Amino acid sequence: MDPHNPVIQLCAAGAQAEFAGNIDQAKTLYHQAWNAATDDYEACIAAHYMARHQPPEEAFRWNQIALDRADAVADARVQPFYGSLYVNMGHSYETLGDQAAAEQYYALAATFGVVHQRGVVHQKVEPEGEP
Repeated sequence: MDPHNPVIQLCAAGAQAEFAGNIDQAKTLYHQAWNAATDDYEACIAAHYMARHQPPEEAFRWNQIALDRADAVADARVQPFYGSLYVNMGHSYETLGDQAAAEQYYALAATFGVVHQRGVVHQKVEPEGEP
């Protein structure tokens, strides 16, 4: 990711605010990132962050937007995001009570090395023989 991209900078600033406990400030920065997005790649990233700290139905909507926008990107820049996008969709479905759909998305996430565990957001699984 380009650290000079304004959308990425806003999302990074939002994440810093979030981790410092300033959720309202983080949400404002994520919303600014969404408004600043100029293409599907940037919109995918911003929507991914917009899903944070939302009621379940709204989180689902933003997670779906992030996935749809990722699918619309014509190059490979979004490929590293798919594991996280899929696990977030799975979590949204699980939160909304659709365990079957959740499991489908968790299985897709696992193909990208992201394994869902209850109580853990996600963890990257390294192929054997790699650090």
